[in-house]
Order: sequence, then C-alpha cells, then structure tokens
Amino acid sequence: MKDEKITYLTDVALITCVVAAGRGDAVIEAARTMGATGALVHHARGIGPRERLGLLGIAIEAEKDVVDILVASDYQDVVFEAVYRAAGLHVPGAGVAYITPVERMATYVPRDILDRVPNGEEAQ
Repeated sequence: MKDEKITYLTDVALITCVVAAGRGDAVIEAARTMGATGALVHHARGIGPRERLGLLGIAIEAEKDVVDILVASDYQDVVFEAVYRAAGLHVPGAGVAYITPVERMATYVPRDILDRVPNGEEAQ
C-alpha cells in the first residue's frame, strides 16, 4: 500500500433534501443545473403529524426520497435555492431541506489539480 498523504477538502457543505418518493430526481436535476456534480439518493420512511390518516386510524407509511448533495461552500446558496424550488418546499407538507457544514472531506483528487493549489492550502 502506498503511503500517500490524504488530501482534505474543507470548503464543503452538505445539502440534504427530504421529499416525497419520486421527487428526488427533480431535486438532483435542479442541483446539477446549478453546478453540483453528483448526489446520493436513498429511500426512507417518514413519520409525522399525517401518519394516522389511514382507514380506522391505521398508520400510513410515508415513503420519502432523501437527497444528499456535496457542494463547494461558494455554491451552497444557489444550489440550495434551486433545490428548494424544484422540491416545491413552499407548499405545506412537501418536505424539508437543510445545509450542514462539512468540517473536512477526503476523496481522490488528481495530481494535476493538486499541483494548481497554492502551497499551504492542502492539508495532511
């Protein structure tokens, strides 16, 4: 195994959007249009004030898409606004979106890109 230094990215934000099942694709498309390069979608079951709307008060499973998008902090506001609009979060019960600051992230960064980063900005 090579003993290479880990490159940490520190100016990153995580945008999470929880919407009704099937709406995740619209959220991803909006984020990609605004410059996000990718997203992770997973399915969840939500519990909230509307869970007991079924016949005889039997709980209804509220299937959800949870979309996680990592973006550079510089782009978080424009991507967040696009996600909000695409998800239709201005409508009651449509879902929720929030931004979480990421302390550091590590992934493969090609050497030619690292060579363009000014000295001192690359972490161990």
